[in-house]
Amino acid sequence: MYPVLFHIGRILIPSYGALAALGVLLALALAQRTARMIGVPAAQVWNLCVVSLFAALLGSRLLLVFVNWKDILHHPLWILSLAMVHHPLLAAAGAVVGALAALLYARWQRMPLAATADVLAPPLALGLAFEQWGALLAGAGYGLETTVRWAVIYTDPLAARWSGTPLGVPLHPVQAYAVLAYFTLTLWLVIWLPARRQQGDLAGLWLLGTGVILFITEFWRDREGRGSVLGGALDGPQIAAIVLVLAGALLLRERKNARLTPGAPAPEKNHEAAHG
Repeated sequence: MYPVLFHIGRILIPSYGALAALGVLLALALAQRTARMIGVPAAQVWNLCVVSLFAALLGSRLLLVFVNWKDILHHPLWILSLAMVHHPLLAAAGAVVGALAALLYARWQRMPLAATADVLAPPLALGLAFEQWGALLAGAGYGLETTVRWAVIYTDPLAARWSGTPLGVPLHPVQAYAVLAYFTLTLWLVIWLPARRQQGDLAGLWLLGTGVILFITEFWRDREGRGSVLGGALDGPQIAAIVLVLAGALLLRERKNARLTPGAPAPEKNHEAAHG
């Protein structure tokens, strides 16, 4: 595959970073549309996304620089490329920091939490699809060795350096499986949006869908660096997937004062005017 799209002098433009950035832009555009459909101020949603993305990138990249500080001392320009390296620990750290920043911003702006979560569900699924597409090109989160006809073989030394990808070995294209699953989830959520019965339904479906996708695709991923639970029966991401499914089920339960009134996509008070 192609961990590097192109070079600008000595600066590398990684495939993972480029696809992840494209996914972010498309997710932001979709979030503006879903915000209008649900009735949450699009400007506030835009600001929340920017704050969350900045916090997620800052948190995960600080961790990455800390872990690789010796390499960066010898190759300072690598810091521009390392900002696009994928690793499950970095993804988890970024997700936690980004979610916390989004929650704090939403509370500060008094945004309706359940409705805002519904707004973000389809864009998050779309962003994950592009993130996994970039991972496929980069060799990050690589699959198990296999003999299937559609196996992928990585040969670029940078894939091994950045992600520990085995070279010259046919591997399951598990990232491609995840790409297809997340694109399907995105489409499903967009179609389901007008049919949601209560605020938080879309977010609950995203949690359920993401948890199922994560749990199943982990069976085809190499578990190096992903943790081991129950004697190797499960890995760290699968435990996170179980938590996501349980959270989704909890969010989908019937709740008082959460049912939507026909013709009123967002019954909570709109605070756009109050925060100008």
